[in-house]
Amino acid sequence: MLGMDLVGACRAFVSVTERGSFTTGAAAARMSQPVASRRIAALEELFGEPLFERTSRRATLSSFGQDMLPAARRLVQAADALLHEAETAKRKPWRLAVPDNCSTGSLARLIADARDQAVILDLQTGTPAHRVELLRSQQVRAALIAAPADEATWSVPLGLAGTAAAGARRVYLATLRIGRAGQDPARKVWIQPEDDVPHIRDPLTRLRNALGLRPVQLAIAPDLANAIADVLRTSDLLLCSAAQADELGLDWRPLGEIALSRGYSLAAAPDVNLQRVQERLGSALMRCFSPATGIATPDGGTAV
Repeated sequence: MLGMDLVGACRAFVSVTERGSFTTGAAAARMSQPVASRRIAALEELFGEPLFERTSRRATLSSFGQDMLPAARRLVQAADALLHEAETAKRKPWRLAVPDNCSTGSLARLIADARDQAVILDLQTGTPAHRVELLRSQQVRAALIAAPADEATWSVPLGLAGTAAAGARRVYLATLRIGRAGQDPARKVWIQPEDDVPHIRDPLTRLRNALGLRPVQLAIAPDLANAIADVLRTSDLLLCSAAQADELGLDWRPLGEIALSRGYSLAAAPDVNLQRVQERLGSALMRCFSPATGIATPDGGTAV
């Protein structure tokens, strides 16, 4: 008897009482009359007392039923409030911090894929440092955090892109070295804000120094738009993914001297089930990173 639907039985009890009829009361509670009768009978068996007078053709409460009615109403009202809160919570947008260099199309696909999983996303874009701050200050429930490729859940290979075809399978930074006669202006490699992190910036800086390039030839862009503008009007190069280069109409090649990748991991607030979020949104996030070329995973494979 403890396994009975107590809320459903109380709902039938309250509805039948308010309408004075098992038939109309059952219909109002959206159940058949036999179901309502069985639930009320189970409730009476649980209590050990009759709730209705069986000698009347109408649904007339017994004295015990009159005593139990207020508590039954409170239980039904509390159950309805709980169901309402659950529906409201499911419709509440889920705030997620994502890279600000994701295209509008890829973010739209992420939102659409999440809705297919019954998740309404409210995306907050920002640089790696800003996304960490958004999560720390609890302005978002979760954030895609920049991480070294060997520590990340997802990683995207990086290369160099420019307006002119490279004419080779790879681009070597050594070809940017300026000879004795000098070259003005010196060709630059622009690092966009998304890649201004130690595990990408520092290896490139060491390589620049080892190759004898000028300090100015490795530049941190104030924002992505300005970096792209310089690449479009000069022979400068942009450090980016193949999908991003394709979106911008640039010719992309991998780096010759070094392999670099953007790594991402999902971090979340303490009350968030991170594994469940990754199970529901992992594929959508991968398509957001690199919809055209796929994403390298830690085991060396790719995910599309």
